[in-house]
Amino acid sequence: MPDAYGNRIGNSIFGVYAFYDYDGEPIYVGQTRESLRQRIGRHLTNQRTDAVAMNVLDPFEVAEIQVWPLDLESKSEEERKAALDAAEYSLFQKVITESKLGAVLNEKPPMPTRVVSLPKSYRHRIIPDTIYPHRKHPDIRIARRASTIASLARVISERDVAPGLRKTLLTQARRLERLAKERLAEIGNSAPEA
Repeated sequence: MPDAYGNRIGNSIFGVYAFYDYDGEPIYVGQTRESLRQRIGRHLTNQRTDAVAMNVLDPFEVAEIQVWPLDLESKSEEERKAALDAAEYSLFQKVITESKLGAVLNEKPPMPTRVVSLPKSYRHRIIPDTIYPHRKHPDIRIARRASTIASLARVISERDVAPGLRKTLLTQARRLERLAKERLAEIGNSAPEA
């Protein structure tokens, strides 16, 4: 996808990004200094990202991506770090207020810094039309979330983990509960009593 100047957004070296699920709920934020395309691609293909390897983030859940490219090429390394940290913290604050749960799946929230205005963003659905209805189906997503929770709980049980990972487990459980409640309300509680 090109920006206003015709440049490919994914080729931007510096930037911040947010992942959204099939309900438009923000689920993860991050920053990069290796190119938006490469960093996001590594998340979605499970190539050396802790979030996916530790079962914090299920790439199947990512339906849309929003990116904020940052023009930092002419800045010093210290200025780049400060700008990226401030942009990521500002984005984190933004998505937390947008979230119905007031939480995202980041194991470690960004270090608090000053809140800055974010540049123009670009948002795009990444799931092809041919498989979107299947992936969006609540029963499929409920099964995936339950599996992710089981995998994450197993990781936690096998290691000495930081509290952030346990908080992520709770957020995943709350996401599963919310979706299951919505699905039950959608189909109605018409099951016969035992």
